[in-house]
Amino acid sequence: MTQSTGEQPRTDEEPRASIWAPFSRRAFRWLWLGVAVSNIGAWAQMVGAQWLFVNDPNAATIITLVQTASMLPVMLLALPAGVLADVFDRRWLLFAVQVYFIVIGVLLFVLTTLDLMPPALLLAFTFAIGVGLALQIPTWQPLIAELVPRSQLAAATRLDILSVNIARAAGPALAGVIIAAWGVAPVFAMNAVCVVLLAGILLRWRRAPAVSRVRERFLPALLTGGRYVRHEPVVRLILIRVALFVAPGSALWALLPLIANRQLGLGASGYGLLFAALGVGAVAGTLSLGRVNARLAANTLLAIAGATYAVVFALLMVAPSLWVAIPLLVIAGFGWTANLSTFNAELQLFLPGWVRARGIAVYVMMFTGVQAIAAPIWGLITQHAGLTVAVLIAAGLVLVGVGAGFVLRLPESGKLDRAPLIYWDSPSLGVDPEPDAGPIMVSVDYTVRPEDEERFVAVMAELRRSRLRSGGTRWDLFRVGGSPDTFVGIFSVPSWEEHERQHEGRLTAADKAIEDAVRALLAEPAKGRHLLPPAARTPD
Repeated sequence: MTQSTGEQPRTDEEPRASIWAPFSRRAFRWLWLGVAVSNIGAWAQMVGAQWLFVNDPNAATIITLVQTASMLPVMLLALPAGVLADVFDRRWLLFAVQVYFIVIGVLLFVLTTLDLMPPALLLAFTFAIGVGLALQIPTWQPLIAELVPRSQLAAATRLDILSVNIARAAGPALAGVIIAAWGVAPVFAMNAVCVVLLAGILLRWRRAPAVSRVRERFLPALLTGGRYVRHEPVVRLILIRVALFVAPGSALWALLPLIANRQLGLGASGYGLLFAALGVGAVAGTLSLGRVNARLAANTLLAIAGATYAVVFALLMVAPSLWVAIPLLVIAGFGWTANLSTFNAELQLFLPGWVRARGIAVYVMMFTGVQAIAAPIWGLITQHAGLTVAVLIAAGLVLVGVGAGFVLRLPESGKLDRAPLIYWDSPSLGVDPEPDAGPIMVSVDYTVRPEDEERFVAVMAELRRSRLRSGGTRWDLFRVGGSPDTFVGIFSVPSWEEHERQHEGRLTAADKAIEDAVRALLAEPAKGRHLLPPAARTPD
C-alpha cells in the first residue's frame, strides 16, 4: 500500500522571509484562513462552556474541569494522532475532523437550548471536542512545512500562532456579546458554523502529488516516534521548558472567569473583553516577534517574556477595574505568545520531516497534558485558599521556571539542516528478508589507534543516540578481547523494513557529521555485517 506524502524538494537559498511571505502561496493562504475561522469558533465554544456554570456554587471546580476535559484527550491521543498524520493523507484526516466538529456543535446547541445540559454532560461533550483537537493539531501543523519552503517556515509558524491568537481575541469577544444578548446555546451553534469554511477549503484543495512511499505500519511508527523523542536531548529539553512555563502560566486561562466574576465583578460581556485583551496581546506578540528575534537570542527572549508574564499576572489581583485589567492582560498575552511561539518554532526547525508530526504530537501532549493536570489543581487551591493565593503561587512558579531557564538553555537550531540525507550504501545481501523479518542486528568493526581511544568512545556515545533516534531499539559497544585495538558496535532494529527506512530517509546531515567524526579516528575503514533471522531465504 502506498500513499502520496506531499513532501516537495526545497532549498534554503531564499533569504529569511518576512512574516507575510507565506501568504504568497495560495494553498497556505486559504488553509490559514479556514483554520483561523475554525479557531474563532473553538475559542467561543470554550468561553460558552465555562460561562454556562459560572454562578454555580462549585464554579471553581467546574470551570477548571472544562479546561481539563478539553486538554486531557489531546494529551492521551496526540501521539497516536501524530502517527496517523505521518502515515495517512493529512487533507482527508482534517476534513473528517471538521465533519466531526459540526456534529458535536449541533448536538451541543440543541441540548443546551432544551435545557438538557448538566455539568457532567457538558464535560463529556468538551472531552469529545478534545478528541477532535487531538487529531487536528498534529495533522495541521506538519502541513505547514509542506505548504511553504524552509526559508518561510518560521514565518509560517508565527502566522499559525497568529491565527490562534486572533481567535483568542475575536472568539471570546463574540461569545460575550452573544451570551449577553441570547444566552450560551447560540455560541455552540456558532462553533459548528465556523468549521464549515475549513471543510469546504479542504474539499477544494488539490494537494500537490509527490513521490510515493510505503506507508509505515501504525504500531512500529508509534514506537519509533517515542524512541526518537526519548533519545533526542534537544527535543526533551524543549519539552521540559514548556512544562515549566505552562504548568503555572496556564492558571491565568483556567482562573480568568473567576477573576472576571469575583475580582472585577463583571458579567459575560466583560469576561469576553478580558479574554479578548489576552488575544490582542498575543496577536501583537506574534506580529512583532520576527523583529524581536532578530535582536534577541531565544533564551533571552524567553527569560524576559516569562518574567513579564509573571509580574502582570500577579498585578491582576490588585487591579481595581476592567480598564486597568485590560492592559495587564494585553501584556500577559504578549508574554504567553512569546514563550510558546519560540518553543514551537525551535521545535519545528529542529525536527526532521520523517518524524515531524510525531514530534509535534509529543509537544502537544506535553502542552495540553500539563494544562489538563494543572487546571483542577489551581481550582482546588482557589476553592480552599482563595483566588488571590492561587494567582500569587502561580505567578511565583512562573518566575521559578524563568530561573531554571538560565540552566536549561536551548541550543540554536535555526541553522541546522534537517532535510533527509541518504548516504548509506544499499546493503549487499545473499538472502532476501521479508519486510517484517526481525529483529535485525547490524554489527560494525572499528579499528582505532591507541591514542584516539578516549575520543572514539566519546564520539560513539553520540553515534548511539543517532542509531536509536532513527529507529534502533538497542545499541552496544564492545572491545574485542583478542584484538584490543578493535571495537564492535552492534545495534538492533525491529524489522528489515525499519532498517531500510534508516537507509532511505531517516538520517540527516547531523547524523553524517557524527559518522564522519568516527571515521576520522579509525586506523582502517570500518567493516559492517547485517545479522538476519535464520528464516531469511536465499532468493531464487
